[in-house]
Amino acid sequence: MLNKILFGIVVAVIIAAVIYIPKAIRVYNVVHLFDEDKIVKNFMHMNKVFPSTPIKSSDTPHIFKTGTFELPEFYEMNGEQHQLLDALDYFKSDGLIVLHQGTLIYENYWQGNSKDQPHISWSVAKSFLSALIGIAYHDGLIEDLNDPITKYLKDFNGTGYENVPIIDILQMSSGIIFNEDYADYNSDINKFARALAQGTSMRDFAKALKNGKQPGTFNHYVSIDTQMLAMLLEKVTGQPVAKNLEDKIWTKIGMEHDAYYMVDDTGAAWALGGLNATLRDYAKFGQLYLNNGQWNNEQIVPEDWVHASHKPDGPHLQPGENKLSSSTWGYGYQWWVPGFPSTDYLAAGIYNQYIYIDPMTNVVIAKTSSNYKFNQEREHSKDAHVAMFRAIAKSAAESFQS
Repeated sequence: MLNKILFGIVVAVIIAAVIYIPKAIRVYNVVHLFDEDKIVKNFMHMNKVFPSTPIKSSDTPHIFKTGTFELPEFYEMNGEQHQLLDALDYFKSDGLIVLHQGTLIYENYWQGNSKDQPHISWSVAKSFLSALIGIAYHDGLIEDLNDPITKYLKDFNGTGYENVPIIDILQMSSGIIFNEDYADYNSDINKFARALAQGTSMRDFAKALKNGKQPGTFNHYVSIDTQMLAMLLEKVTGQPVAKNLEDKIWTKIGMEHDAYYMVDDTGAAWALGGLNATLRDYAKFGQLYLNNGQWNNEQIVPEDWVHASHKPDGPHLQPGENKLSSSTWGYGYQWWVPGFPSTDYLAAGIYNQYIYIDPMTNVVIAKTSSNYKFNQEREHSKDAHVAMFRAIAKSAAESFQS
């Protein structure tokens, strides 16, 4: 009898270890994800930290034509000149690509990165999800962007997202109460990351959030808004986010490399920031938008959706000092608009990940980074990157004038 009891205890201990030790390790890895001595390796190997799901490359990869271009020596910010190469080093850049009229004119990698290495995109992934929502809307799978999201996601009735229009979620104006300060250990976004590491699903986490403002009146960045759009996409298409991306975009524009999404323990992709891909493939997505959603004479993303994506259409979405927004950048359909008179816009992720698009100069810039100092100088680093990108775009356009 005693032997049976001891055996049962041993089995219980083993089962507990199998269940809880991996989660404990994952929580530890999340807490130390951005440490100075770990961040570079982590950002290039996120599938070692979280489970993932693959996105297959195209059978007919698009290979960029190449040209020669030297980066400008300086960029200007707040009336002062700064050394551009010094800034790239200071912000711990991992890779930089510049396209002009679809030609690859500059490509460089640092910190062990390479053209074949996937890198975490963080919130750059939101702009990919926006494109998929646009395609689904164009295909009639979403009837009206003014519909409440609970028309499709009925299990969110009784939550903070009940009756929130899809358009307001798309434009980060849902009214959901959410603290996205990565420097604050107790912020909602950091609680979210730890909850995922412990096995909480993104769906369950979203259901616990509360609404604090009238939707469509105040622009406040809430990453879970994007995850709500991902749930909507999966509901109306009947396909996982990764499969949608693979079929609707990845294989159609000749992505060279396999990519992957991190997933939660239910297998749901982190559409809000879990896409990992190579820099060249990020640049292709930027070129797709510069082409107004067209690739090889095929309309991949609806042209009107591309245009609307970077045209802030409400007072709370306008760039500049805005009492109706928590950001000085404007916002569209999961794309940022730094400010007029420039027509540029960008996908942006924490720790300085970017896809920058400037229709006036026909320039696309893709950049990945592992800037461990990001939380201490968040706004400065964002503004510095826009200043750098504008200097590069201007120089590229001038260099290739016919």
